[in-house]
Amino acid sequence: MNDLFSLQGRVALVTGGSRGIGRMIATGLLSQGARVYITARKAAACDQAAAELSSLGPCISLPADVSTVDAARALAAEIARREPALDILVNNAGAAWGEAFETFPESGWDKVVDLNLKAPFFLTQALHPLLKAGAQARPAKVINIASIDGISVNPWETYSYAASKAGLIHLTRRMALRLAQDNIVVSGIAPGAFASEMNKQARDHGDEVARRVPAGRVGTLEDMAGAAIYLASRAGDYVLGETLVVDGGVTHTRG
Repeated sequence: MNDLFSLQGRVALVTGGSRGIGRMIATGLLSQGARVYITARKAAACDQAAAELSSLGPCISLPADVSTVDAARALAAEIARREPALDILVNNAGAAWGEAFETFPESGWDKVVDLNLKAPFFLTQALHPLLKAGAQARPAKVINIASIDGISVNPWETYSYAASKAGLIHLTRRMALRLAQDNIVVSGIAPGAFASEMNKQARDHGDEVARRVPAGRVGTLEDMAGAAIYLASRAGDYVLGETLVVDGGVTHTRG
């Protein structure tokens, strides 16, 4: 039981790991002993984040835009060049788009769905051999980062975002059933209000947002890191296809 949450010796990749929820997750994995690769579209931000996180443990920057299949395969090839196996993949990179129904553009649809829904599938597919190699002694893990907006409806006109996150939750179930055959456990996290570049309301108006959260506050680094550590570690080995809601109770208030 002493090693239940340990990630010592494990190798992880966190997409979108330079900021926000991805950085929180990378912080948690590093704190439990994992060697963590982080990706981000902006190379300078990715390099800076990795340098700062390296105070916690080995953190390597691999700047990449995973929104295309070719880019996902290129990233997988780079990981394979550096590592014989991958133990943990966190599909966190995401985008949002809000616009009125009448004017919502195809570009806003494609950008969001490509990154939020297509990329997790094709990056996992590209990394499948490395994940299988990491699943010899104990299960490898794939953790898809969804959103409570894929579970319940928010007040904003974020059509492609909500659809992509709902799709990712169901995709997590489907992938979990297939990849269990290879000793790869697939699960997900649906965050609520966490301060980030994507959730500027929680970042810039935390006190106001907190009044709408039953727990009375927005999420913290520890809340997100704890959820990721649980699913990534031995503690979460029997959680298959489920998406863990980490939202302070918000989904129970929407109706």
